[in-house]
Order: sequence, then structure tokens, then C-alpha cells
Amino acid sequence: MATTPHGNENLLRADDDLLTWEGAIELEHTPQWTRAWRIQHSRRELYASTELELRAAMPAGVRVAFGTDTTTIRGRAVVGDVEGYASAGEISPVDVVVDGGLVASSPVTSDGRFDVDLPAGEKTLELWLPQFGDFRLASLELDTDARVWRAERAARPRLITYGSSITQCRAAASPTRTWPALVARELGLDLTCLGYGGQCHLDPMVARMIRDRPADVIITCLGINVYGSGTFNRRSFLPAVIGLLSTIRDGHPNVPILVITPIISPAREHTVSATGMTLAQIREEVARAAQVLREHGDDDVHLLNGLDVVGAEQAHVLDDGLHPNAEGYAGMAAAIAPVMRKLLGEDGRFGTDRLLG
Repeated sequence: MATTPHGNENLLRADDDLLTWEGAIELEHTPQWTRAWRIQHSRRELYASTELELRAAMPAGVRVAFGTDTTTIRGRAVVGDVEGYASAGEISPVDVVVDGGLVASSPVTSDGRFDVDLPAGEKTLELWLPQFGDFRLASLELDTDARVWRAERAARPRLITYGSSITQCRAAASPTRTWPALVARELGLDLTCLGYGGQCHLDPMVARMIRDRPADVIITCLGINVYGSGTFNRRSFLPAVIGLLSTIRDGHPNVPILVITPIISPAREHTVSATGMTLAQIREEVARAAQVLREHGDDDVHLLNGLDVVGAEQAHVLDDGLHPNAEGYAGMAAAIAPVMRKLLGEDGRFGTDRLLG
């Protein structure tokens, strides 16, 4: 049933019950704003990492959905500096999707404003929040006479992606054009993006969180932060990967888990890290973990070589030799989507085709 927001300005607060928040793990509400968290905010001390908290507070993959007939939307957010990582002026755009199609991408000003003109008529809106930057939604201002209602959302298979900055996708053109968003939108999946810039270290609490969250398919992109930070050595890395995947499997029997090894990084391929592994060796160990799990009966673990996603011939999309640019993230989606389609099966349900074995 259509409902008009309270007040003379047709203003929707971020905590209004008419808004559906998707892709968040937990929401933090204050009288001034709402923040979408990509870890359990109420248990954040258990994650024991300030750096992980900073990345998890960025709403990569998070959407705010509602039905309306407004022809304009003006948003207000609280934005700020993330010490050592981002300034208030370094924030990704907000994308506006109408009835499933992208209609606009609006920059967010340094004082947290964004606005978009919309087509006339009743529609379902999705606001894709910035994949990078400190962003806390305060309110949405609509046309004075606009109606608003809670959107009825059809159930879709649920996708969780876990990885590093290459999964958070800071340099993607906008929130709907990260590789997880492109894959999810192409295949009709309900995305939860757990890409944490610099913080994919196989954290046990992250593994437990994925284990306990509903999912129909899971993608893990493992290894590059381990190389960069020297998180594990040759003795500890393989058991850590097996442990992470096994913990996830405990909560998701028969759910496909796609394991992607690191994409190309030419300067790192044969350079030994602080703990004695090259990136090529990291890639081999991640692949070995997937193969060992399959040999021990887990036929729903699947492997995708990162060099088949971004290989030497695509190294030009790595502007800094490590992170893809906007073209690179689109290319990643183009490489990953057909693999996911094979797992989904022709009828959109999960098939029995195996990528290994």
C-alpha cells in the first residue's frame, strides 16, 4: 500500500521502515544517520582488527530499495576522513537502478550530497551505495507529492563474495560496475560483498560469519593480501586456506564454493615475500587447497585460476601493477560470469557440472 513520508518536505530518514537494506551484515542506527556494516557491528571487537573495521564500514555492494513515483531524489549522507586510507573527497558515486536497469550515477560531494532525476511513474528504486569511502546515509528527499512504499522483492539465489581490495573494487566506475555487482546483476543474484581492501587474511571470525549467513553460492578470492602482508608462511598458509573453506562448508553443505587464485601481478610473480613465498607459489597453494578438499569428498569446491581472470595479456589494466582499473573490473566480471553460469545451470538453479576433476 502506498504511503507518503511524514513531514512537509517529503523526507525519508535512513531508518524508515519503508526502506529495505540489502547486502549489509548489520545496520548501525543513530538519530542522525544509518551505516551499513559488512561485519557484525555488534560483535566487532571479536574481529580484533581496526583495519578490517574501517573497510567493513564501507558499503560495497549494499543497496537501499523502495517503491515510489518520485521524479527526483536528493540524498544527504554523513561522510568523513578515514585516517590513512581515504578523505571525505575520495568517495565512490551512488548508482540509481530503476526496475533493474541502471539509470544514473551521481557523485557524492564532500559534504555528502547527491541527486538524481528519475523517469515518471511507479517504479522500484535501488540505491547502490559507494563501494569506497566513509558513507552514512542520513535522509532522502523526494518530490513533494511523491508516494513511497516498501518494495516487494522476489527471492533470488544469494551470492557471497570474499576477498581483498580486488573484490571491494575501489577503482570500478561505480557501485554497480564492480565485478561482484556485474556478475550478480547479470545472473540475477542477491549480492553480499565481503571485499575488504588490504584485509583478506582468512580471519576465522569472517569464516564463521560466512558459515552462518544464508548463501546459495560463494566466491572466495584468496592470496594477494597474504602475499603483501606476509600473513602466513609456507608451513601455515595451506592449512589456513583449508581451514577457512572447511569452516564455510560447515554451514553450507552442497553449496558451490568457487575459489579464485590471485590474478596476475607481474612484479610479484617471482619475487619472494617477507615470509618466503612468491605470488606464483601462493597461487599454487590456493589451488592445492581446493584440490585436497575435492580429493576428500567435497565435490562442491571449484577452482578458477586467477590468471584466467586477469593474466599476462591483460596486465595493462593494472594501473599500479596490482589493482585493476575500471576496464579491468569489467573484464573480471566477463571472465567470472560464465563460470558462475555453469554452476547455476541452464535453468538458473545450481547444476552438477564440475570445474575440477
